[in-house]
Amino acid sequence: MTMQYVIFGILIIAAFMVDLWAHRKGNDPSFKEALAWTCVWVGLALGFNVYVALTQGSHQGMNFLMGYIVELSLSVDNLFVMMVIFAYFKVPKRLQHTVLFWGILGAFVMRGIFIIVGVALVQKFHFMMYIFGLFLVYTGIKTALEKKQDIDPQQNPILRGLRKLVPVTEDYEGDRFFVRRAGRLFITPLMVTVIIMEVTDLIFAVDSIPAILGITTDPFIVATSNFFAILGLRSLYFVLHRFLAYFKYLKYGLGFILSFVGLKMVLVDFIHIPILLSLAIVVGTLMLTMMVSLWERPKFK
Repeated sequence: MTMQYVIFGILIIAAFMVDLWAHRKGNDPSFKEALAWTCVWVGLALGFNVYVALTQGSHQGMNFLMGYIVELSLSVDNLFVMMVIFAYFKVPKRLQHTVLFWGILGAFVMRGIFIIVGVALVQKFHFMMYIFGLFLVYTGIKTALEKKQDIDPQQNPILRGLRKLVPVTEDYEGDRFFVRRAGRLFITPLMVTVIIMEVTDLIFAVDSIPAILGITTDPFIVATSNFFAILGLRSLYFVLHRFLAYFKYLKYGLGFILSFVGLKMVLVDFIHIPILLSLAIVVGTLMLTMMVSLWERPKFK
């Protein structure tokens, strides 16, 4: 298993460096370019899925696939929030790559911490499965039923406190996070955006880790499925810009999936749901969500 962690670590670092190289110009990529890179990252994850199935068995392979699909779906929901943050702070497209880079890097770190803590809690205190499960059921119902809200970063207490402590420049200063004027240190709106993005990553990690723990508590599968779902989100972000309207009912699908996974955790000691059936339910829900969304919007813009 140690060797598998080494292989995974090398693969993730190499992929992250390739992603940096792919977006080294920091400009707004074309739709075809973003879609091509998204396919590369998804293909890499599926290739790793095959590796897991061959080395650890088909059951672990299906656990990885289901975990990857669930975590990728939650990451897509996270990207929608990123779009709102970019729109609110009027982040120029040429600078969005910078914010996405630091946001995704922060997501890697936060997910890693939450994975270590979450797995340790579940393995040492079995009753945490029930707590996480009930939390997911609540989160799923809340996700499906809550009305569309206009997310206002201005109401974020972190942002309000930050502006009281540190002066903020009126305009962007290129890709700089700090500037000094008349002997005073200012932070730029770009730095403010990165901070709000990191807070958002923290909030989504709270939902994400219990979701994967409802599928498996194997640290290797939990970590790899999460990190592969995060990898390549920068490219996926620019793809989703075009198809935002076609995810109209995504929240209902996510709500159902989270509640389903939560119920699995609550009933883990009473009812065994085969992983293949669970995978079919998750994939079927996402496909149904997209089909219904496309039915209402049959023409691409």
